[in-house]
Amino acid sequence: MMMVELTSVPAADLPLEALSDHLRLSSGFADDGSQNAQLERCIRSALAVIEARISKALFQRQFMLTLKAWACQDSHPMPVAPVVQIDAITLIARDGTTRVIDADTYVVLPDAHRPQLMTTGTALPSPGLGGSVEVAFTAGFNANWGGIPADLKHAMLMLAAEFYNHSAEVSPQMPPYVTDLIDPYRHLRVGRSA
Repeated sequence: MMMVELTSVPAADLPLEALSDHLRLSSGFADDGSQNAQLERCIRSALAVIEARISKALFQRQFMLTLKAWACQDSHPMPVAPVVQIDAITLIARDGTTRVIDADTYVVLPDAHRPQLMTTGTALPSPGLGGSVEVAFTAGFNANWGGIPADLKHAMLMLAAEFYNHSAEVSPQMPPYVTDLIDPYRHLRVGRSA
């Protein structure tokens, strides 16, 4: 399984002004934008760390999931939540020929932590021996900053501020106040492992 981000968050949608206010950079001075590149790097870093930790996309964007086989014959868990929509499922045969699967043959069962791609029939279409499946999908809480849950926005600003203030000191530990805000969004696995 491999997942890649097809679209990134445009710089105009990132909360540069909110981070600047959080850091109190513009207090008493005119904002000349000289810090924008560094603020953007810190925000993108904080976004990546938080999304990896909670397996959720904060900003809506497109992803591509590539599989050799489905997890189950009739369903497959999606690696990131919340899934907004499946854009396309393409079967790629061993010889490179492709076939786009009819959207009426599958649905997404929403879940806060682990949405499922499910067949509407008896089984998801098989890629065949040596083939693969590409699932293009859109995931994320919202397309813009205002629609992201408030606690995740606050955690992202605090972590971005940490990156800004301590850029030379890389710590392997996430600050506990950030962890406390994002932990409710993490998927906890309960039960015994095989």
